[in-house]
Amino acid sequence: MREIVFDTETTGLDPKTGDRMVEIGCIEMVNLVPTGASYHAYFNPERDMPAGAEAVHGLSAAFLSDKPLFRHLAQELLDFIGDSPLVAHNAGFDFGFLNAELALCNFEPVCMTRMVDTVALARKRHPGAKLSLDALCSRYGIDRSHRVKHGALLDAELLAQVYVELKGGRQIGLELAAEAIAAETVQSVERPAVRSAPTGPRRAPRPHAPSAAELARHREFMAGIDNALWG
Repeated sequence: MREIVFDTETTGLDPKTGDRMVEIGCIEMVNLVPTGASYHAYFNPERDMPAGAEAVHGLSAAFLSDKPLFRHLAQELLDFIGDSPLVAHNAGFDFGFLNAELALCNFEPVCMTRMVDTVALARKRHPGAKLSLDALCSRYGIDRSHRVKHGALLDAELLAQVYVELKGGRQIGLELAAEAIAAETVQSVERPAVRSAPTGPRRAPRPHAPSAAELARHREFMAGIDNALWG
């Protein structure tokens, strides 16, 4: 199963009030294993960068001024994500910005049925616990020491590791192994091994009954045992 784990950085919190997406990072996973394929891009938002947003991700208006517009890379991004499920942390936020940018380019929105929200997964698995990406990385022992500021590709890489843990983590391999062992056991029960009949000449049976001389020696030996338990 192919899935895309992604994250975005923006100029603010609400695309309906003019905020824009300025960065996206995507990680391809197949059967919960990163394939090494990724997609990453910065976008010129065609507007200023509020100080509060810049403090979060460190992307200034000057840095983004020479970056491509989203509409110039929209098709490239859509080709990468294909029709795969899209995994994000607090996914409604990222889907909102992605679809707002697609709408500005007259592209069809990404269907919300493709959304996989890791916050919802974490809430079910750890009710009452902190659900931020940092908190989940700490819970699962995922190294984020290189994360000084938010970055879409870096956060997507961290989220991919968190997602694997939320889906079962290392236990996935154990479950697959148990299923394989169970299948082998069932197969061996359903189809017991059949041995072929021996071939070659048959040997005459050897005599096993004691001779008269052997019986006499045995009686003599037993008579010589004092206080025998069976006497």
